[in-house]
Amino acid sequence: MKKIEYFFTNKNDGNLAYHVNDKKENVDENRRKLVRKYSIKLDNLIYMNQVHGNNVEVVNESSPRLIDNCDGLITSSKNLTLMVMVADCIPILMKDEKKGVIAAVHAGRNSTFLKIVQVTVKKMIEEFSCNPLDIEVIMGPSIQKCCYEVNEELKSVVKNSFSEEFINGNNIDLQGINKMLLNEQNVRNISISNTCTKCSGEAYFSFREDKTCGRFSGLITIK
Repeated sequence: MKKIEYFFTNKNDGNLAYHVNDKKENVDENRRKLVRKYSIKLDNLIYMNQVHGNNVEVVNESSPRLIDNCDGLITSSKNLTLMVMVADCIPILMKDEKKGVIAAVHAGRNSTFLKIVQVTVKKMIEEFSCNPLDIEVIMGPSIQKCCYEVNEELKSVVKNSFSEEFINGNNIDLQGINKMLLNEQNVRNISISNTCTKCSGEAYFSFREDKTCGRFSGLITIK
């Protein structure tokens, strides 16, 4: 069994994304603070230029530290920290302690509709022979069905592609859709944060609350 550590940052850890309205030196300093707080290595931090797609890349020690055009990362390499950045989208972390495999997934609306969690699980099975029953999935703080209001067109996508059960009035349940997609892959060990980034009042960035906000992160490492 491999020792795997993961955590989710919040506003107190500052903005961790370079692509938002923030100075590079501020982001650099916030990332350095993470290193001190959570004992990860900055040189071993792999993150993505997230594009709301379903491209999932397998990475190792020789991979670039910034993976372009990507919304999911998988590795079996020790001491590499995978990072997903969000502000309402679901940060999904996966781990198989038996095989020593981890993943970090950016599951916003588009990536969810494109079934990115299934793409990730299939790659974990194909590339690393993971058993879905050994994969543990953790969905971090994100916008919940209480606040995730969408237009009629998107509601019809959910109804036609998934199920009407994931629609409540004008709101949709992204967490529920992702859980169903994981269950279809025989993944059963799933925990879902009930913290809504928009309305909980807790210290998480929310794009729907503030279009100029930073990004918090989910990070996972094989120690």
